[in-house]
Formats: sequence, structure tokens, C-alpha cells
Amino acid sequence: MQAYLEPSQEAGRALFMRAIPGEVVMLNLLRLRDVADYAGNPQLAPAQPISGAEAYDRYIEHTLPYLAESGGALLFLGEGGPFLIGPEGERWDRAMLVRQRSVQAFMAFASHDTYLAGLGHRTAAIEDSRLLPLVQAPLPPAGW
Repeated sequence: MQAYLEPSQEAGRALFMRAIPGEVVMLNLLRLRDVADYAGNPQLAPAQPISGAEAYDRYIEHTLPYLAESGGALLFLGEGGPFLIGPEGERWDRAMLVRQRSVQAFMAFASHDTYLAGLGHRTAAIEDSRLLPLVQAPLPPAGW
């Protein structure tokens, strides 16, 4: 089974080419490791093993100041589980909605050197993920 941890260059280019005007909300679906794997970032590893959830909490704590600085905000963070409608046995441990004022602001945030220095907590935490950029759709008329 293939895991998805980072966007591909093609996906990043496609997002930029959509020329989304204004805000974008990123829907994150996260499957966390039972035990965080800091093998790729030993400099960030805690003295004792921690769970993927704890590592992801460290990532959020590290990230929030840079997100706010870029004009973004964490709108929602929720605990997940099995689907009510969807494949049996598939689970997402957390869902997150992150608002960014523009795709350009998101790209600037995602390439900020000091933010990137703590990205290893995310890598250690996540077994698999999905990231879906969302754009506000017009609401149906009242009485629809």
C-alpha cells in the first residue's frame, strides 16, 4: 500500500495553476503511527519513544506561529476513526481544516526555513495522509 506524506511537484504545480483567487481551505486526513518514527530526523527525537499523536501535537505546536504569521489559521482539528460511509477497515485518526488567505501565502508558509526545521515531527507522526485544497462554493438559495 502506497503512503502519501508530501505533495509531488506536479500536484504543487497543478494547485498553483488553478489560479484560485482568495482563500483556500486545506482538508487534511491523517493516519498516525502507533509509535513516532524519528529515524529521518534524529535531532528532533525525544529522549523516550512517543506516539504518532504526540509527535503530531509537537508539529502543530511548532507550526501554529508560522501559520499565523503567514495569514493562516487552524479552523478545526478533530479525532477520527472508521468511516460511516466509506471503505470498511479504512480509518483516519485525525481530520484538520487549515485556512490560508491565498495559495501564494500557503506556498510561502510551506517553504519557510524555520517552519521546515520542525517538519520532522510531522514526518515522524504520520503513516499516511491526504491533503485536499478546498475553495468556497456558492451556497444554494434559501429554501433550496
